[in-house]
Amino acid sequence: MENKNVEMIEILRKAYPDAKCSLDFTTPFEMLVAVMLSAQCTDERVNKVTPSIFKKYNTPEDFVKIDINELENLIHPCGFYKNKAKNIKLCSQKILDEFNGKVPENMEDLVSLPGVGRKSANVIMLEAFGIPCGVAVDTHAKRLANRIGLSNKKEPEKIEQDLIKKIPNEYLKDVNHLFMWHGRNCCTARSPKCNKCPINSFCNFYKSL
Repeated sequence: MENKNVEMIEILRKAYPDAKCSLDFTTPFEMLVAVMLSAQCTDERVNKVTPSIFKKYNTPEDFVKIDINELENLIHPCGFYKNKAKNIKLCSQKILDEFNGKVPENMEDLVSLPGVGRKSANVIMLEAFGIPCGVAVDTHAKRLANRIGLSNKKEPEKIEQDLIKKIPNEYLKDVNHLFMWHGRNCCTARSPKCNKCPINSFCNFYKSL
């Protein structure tokens, strides 16, 4: 089973040689803010909003000091701006108070930050620190895992555990990117391009059509 999954990942690697994180950032803290803004928002929209913000505000100190109303206005296009603004300020304060002003480099501390769940923490660990700790199970990863047959679970945390068991550690970094790209470009929620899919021979969904 493991060899089959590796073969599938290798096929996706060839199909998406440029697969990478699509959020723009220059520091771990910018990555943290971008990930928080990306919740229920497209990465493309976040990337349009963050450049002007990060030119002026790009440290925990900056976001602690910024007026909450100004922050809400700046991130308004990303949706859920009131809750996100509140969490960004609380998160920034906690980083200053408990982590010497630096984004923590481990899952346990990351998920203790306001507004940071396990999926976000996985993304931050991989993209900001180059440490794949698991799989960030977004809507694309969930859909692919269910369709292919890697997991029959619905909860992201349980899907992630199934993926960790079935995919070798050295491929976790690739899976984070490849599942997102394949979900966006081929294995879409509606009208998936199954006949053109390079991994349809591995897919239970395709075999059931």
